[in-house]
Amino acid sequence: MDNLSYERKYLEKGLKFIAGVDEVGRGPLAGPVVCCAVIMPLDNLIEGVTDSKKLAEKKREKLSEIIKEKALSCSIAEIWQNEIDEINILEAVKKCMTNAVEGLKIKPDITLVDGVDTHLRINAEYVVKGDLNSYTIGCASIVAKVYRDNLMKEFSKEYPEYGFEKHKGYGTKAHIEKIKEIGPCRLHRKTFIKNFWVE
Repeated sequence: MDNLSYERKYLEKGLKFIAGVDEVGRGPLAGPVVCCAVIMPLDNLIEGVTDSKKLAEKKREKLSEIIKEKALSCSIAEIWQNEIDEINILEAVKKCMTNAVEGLKIKPDITLVDGVDTHLRINAEYVVKGDLNSYTIGCASIVAKVYRDNLMKEFSKEYPEYGFEKHKGYGTKAHIEKIKEIGPCRLHRKTFIKNFWVE
């Protein structure tokens, strides 16, 4: 699979700085949505970059470090559960992606965004299955996932009863049962658990 076709298209047009942006954590019941924007050198590719969900955890963590080391610029943004409840998850993803891109130290000539058109106020092309089809988005997806997973592992020390280190806040059967049993903590998205938890 050629995962450089999007980047090549813009390089051939004379554009120099091509950013990729991806989000992790759209679906969980707890914790933030995290976005990474990254500008990578395209003449020195990292082997093994693909959709972060297809990689083993240790491989992801190793790749994340290499990506951050090699990146021309890398930026991570978070939108937390209270704001997700306030503005809804789609608006939170849009804000998070925009914040990540605006946090880059180099202004990108074009940004490749994973997913369908969410009408971000940046110069962007939207790439379906971008983490598979674009090397730059793949790099962003790996960094974002490792960052968020590590956050949720840290929170599992504060809230060991929920098992965040295992499911990272996603709605597994065990996680839902635990919320029903003891109620939510401050990390839970109230709008996501309203179907099975009422205060």
